[in-house]
Amino acid sequence: MDFRLKAEATKPEATKPEAIEQQAWTLLRRYGVVFRRVLAREANAAPWRELTRVYRRLEARGEIRGGRFVSGMSGEQFALAGAVERLREVRRTPHDGRLLAISAADPLNLAGIVTAGERVRAAGRNRLVYRDGVPLAVLEGEVVRQLAPVDAAIAADVSRVLHRRRRPALLR
Repeated sequence: MDFRLKAEATKPEATKPEAIEQQAWTLLRRYGVVFRRVLAREANAAPWRELTRVYRRLEARGEIRGGRFVSGMSGEQFALAGAVERLREVRRTPHDGRLLAISAADPLNLAGIVTAGERVRAAGRNRLVYRDGVPLAVLEGEVVRQLAPVDAAIAADVSRVLHRRRRPALLR
């Protein structure tokens, strides 16, 4: 019998404070910036008050930053240093009008949470299209539902982008 396996099987599970700290880091790595409303997408998130204690401690140690990073969101916000720099870069970049489609199950689906409007159900087959950070429409099954007014000039492009499926890269 391998004694290492037995020793690992009898290890106590992570304590509650350790588990909350692991979750706090996971949320930071996933979103870059964490605030209370982001937890609306997280089914099993620890209570915000417990996460806030961890984030305040990490901020005091200089591991993360605290402040107001996302306008329009009230309450405390915490961010990785790299995320703060990226947000500043995005703010300085002019809008290009490009359409970007993502899966509605993607953590970037913050429609109705960070942006105005209704939330989009996080289902793997649903797709969401953004233009300059604004959610325009969602493809739910075979139905395209508008989330914001879409110009007639780009309506066909929005539909095409929503129906286009990315093909996985082939490995050689």
